[in-house]
Amino acid sequence: MPCFRCGARQTDPVRGSSPWRRGVLADHQVLVCPACQRVDGWADALDHCASCGSAALVCRLGDVECRDCGHTREAVRDEATRTAGGVPAAAASGGDLSTEVAAALDRVLGRPLT
Repeated sequence: MPCFRCGARQTDPVRGSSPWRRGVLADHQVLVCPACQRVDGWADALDHCASCGSAALVCRLGDVECRDCGHTREAVRDEATRTAGGVPAAAASGGDLSTEVAAALDRVLGRPLT
């Protein structure tokens, strides 16, 4: 899953905790890369808990749960909500994964770039 703001893809994790952060946008789980986390107000675009106002939400098994206060609600899954949520095109489409995979294979296999 790419970063919802810039579309950067997560690389293989190193041991320990991941520098990437999870959030919920329009009732869908999204990731935020470390570079986007350095921008002030990055969490303002995410959904917030109706109970405590925290952006520390996770979406799982059709529910959105606040990791700070434990408030849980059912996720809304309709086209109008996803469109109104303003998910950037890079996150919504996932970017051009086939091009990224082809370039990675060329690098690994030592093929000349075309």
